[in-house]
Amino acid sequence: MSRDDLADLDLSCLWHPFTQHLEWCGTPPLVIHKAEGSWLIDGSGNRYLDGVSSLWTNVHGHRHPDLDAALLDQLNKVAHSTLLGLTHPPAIELAQALLARVPDTLSRVFYSDNGSTAVEVALKMAFQYQQQNGAPERTRFASLSDAYHGDTLGAVSVGSIGLFHRIYRPLLFDGVVLPAPSHPGGEEEQTMLERGLALLEVHGHELAALVVEPLVQGAAGMKMHSVPFLKTLLERARELGILLIADEVAVGFGRLGTLFAMEQVGVVPDFLCVAKGLGAGYLPIAATLAPESVYEGFLGEPEAHRQFFHGHTFTGNPLACAVALKSLQLFDSTDLLAHVQSLEAHLAKKLSELSTLPWVSSIRHRGVMIGIDLAKPDGQPFNPELRVGHQVAMAARAHGAILRPLGDTLVINPPLSIDLEETDHLLTALRSAILDTLQERR
Repeated sequence: MSRDDLADLDLSCLWHPFTQHLEWCGTPPLVIHKAEGSWLIDGSGNRYLDGVSSLWTNVHGHRHPDLDAALLDQLNKVAHSTLLGLTHPPAIELAQALLARVPDTLSRVFYSDNGSTAVEVALKMAFQYQQQNGAPERTRFASLSDAYHGDTLGAVSVGSIGLFHRIYRPLLFDGVVLPAPSHPGGEEEQTMLERGLALLEVHGHELAALVVEPLVQGAAGMKMHSVPFLKTLLERARELGILLIADEVAVGFGRLGTLFAMEQVGVVPDFLCVAKGLGAGYLPIAATLAPESVYEGFLGEPEAHRQFFHGHTFTGNPLACAVALKSLQLFDSTDLLAHVQSLEAHLAKKLSELSTLPWVSSIRHRGVMIGIDLAKPDGQPFNPELRVGHQVAMAARAHGAILRPLGDTLVINPPLSIDLEETDHLLTALRSAILDTLQERR
């Protein structure tokens, strides 16, 4: 099928996520045919640096030979077998490998298929645990302002980004929103912390769990907070009997320079939710890790119906588990985390150069996760109807880079394996795209 035929077929039959199709159908879609390393390749052979690691999933690069081999090897055995009433080696071995990389208190792995469901599982586990183990009054959840935890209704209920969540409010349960700062450190963060602690004192007795995106709130535009802010909030919540859910769907698997962000926080959560990088950008897979104490709270005779009533058809899919296991082994056999730490330093230098552009009002950066706010040279925001962030992201394609904005915040989150030369290409493309779009507005 020709490139034009594929594009026309897309416009006639697909419904894309988070996409206004009145606009989508007015522009020929970019159709990706191949990929290698940090690059995506269209049908004409044009190459684009994958600046968002295929929506924050790719870890070791596209078409990594070891991951390809692991997938093919498992395909020659069995593509799928349910975990309802059966089990299989890849699910068992991956669970063991995950637990070997987290604190001992986390001892059980419950598989699902994406970040939303990993969080949904944690919410339902926390609720059911409290109901079955002497705290039926704990029926509510707390989360941070500007939180995004996924798109299923439970996950949306603990989210607070109006653009994504407002329309669904009548369908959702009511949570407690703790204020989060826009930048780490400083007087604002201290004020937000004091307000959050006060809310925990008022509502602590009715809260089943507190769910947080540790250190970086990705969908909020890479909004960041400090370790002391988060650690203080979590420790007080635990003192009040509130279970802790760490949503590491976006920040896990090396994005912040450690395998998991909670390693930097220094608090072990009751539930650790992972997805995206778990499958290394190959196949959908997620996991919710829980402690033995919670697991034991679901034990009982069959007629007691204490088991966790939740599951997915493709829970623990063998192909996905095999790739995820190999990905974890690659973390052990390579210096990828050290590479991310060196990338972080390199990015800091290059981003300081980018900050000299008059339309760059703020840059937030931790690990390989970057948020760049665009505004007028006088600091005032652009008219949202201009969709300047979208214009810049589209302009970047002409310079060989794929970006995806969040409003007028440009988000960069490349594969962890990206090298320094590719990193420079990405930031040069971004700089050129900003100039192409905004130079005449100065």
